[in-house]
Amino acid sequence: MSKIVNGSSLQPVSGGAPKQIVLLLHGYGSSGADLISLAPHWRQSLPDALFLAPNAPQRCGWGAGGGGFQWWGLSAFTPQALAAGAAGAAPAIDAFIDRKLDQYGLSEADLAIVGFSQGTMMALHVGLRRTRPVAAIVGYSGMLTGAPELAHHPITKPPVLLIHGSSDPIVPVSALHAAKKDLEHLGIEVTTHVSHGLGHSVDPVGLRMGGEFVMKALGAEANAARASR
Repeated sequence: MSKIVNGSSLQPVSGGAPKQIVLLLHGYGSSGADLISLAPHWRQSLPDALFLAPNAPQRCGWGAGGGGFQWWGLSAFTPQALAAGAAGAAPAIDAFIDRKLDQYGLSEADLAIVGFSQGTMMALHVGLRRTRPVAAIVGYSGMLTGAPELAHHPITKPPVLLIHGSSDPIVPVSALHAAKKDLEHLGIEVTTHVSHGLGHSVDPVGLRMGGEFVMKALGAEANAARASR
């Protein structure tokens, strides 16, 4: 099994030990340095959160300067190939999560997983199959892989937010609607948002919604209210 290294991270703005972890999983051909760019928009609302944006374990020749990473090689786009790819990449992410939760004395209830594109596929695959439910899963511009298997697999049911651009040329917005249908069929609470005219990207509305969803799931809203009294 390939081992994931940290990639990029931002420590809690509170200056204290992390009380929550937000795990950011990048897309195909990208890196943790790219997805960590979400964190500055959310840090003030999550002052005790550690943001971790690891690099996927495999190098790929696609991306800026040919130096990007992949969770698995996208040689085929059939449902079977995508499901197999996500399943093969999952153990490395699970091991990384286990290591970080143990390092900081935290549990899945203190963890939110956020993905973009291929990272969304991994966030959903890993997040639904943990033995204990994570606080939340947020997926941008991605899809659900291995849906038929989930009906026959022990899963947890964390709240899920899916956000997609209506004009995404890489992963069509129909993937959001299919994922919502499949997840709701499993009894998972799903919130969705489609950004009109947006391509394979994250816009300010999606950025705000993702931050608010994670903040609510991790209990930061309640903590902030208590601190202001």
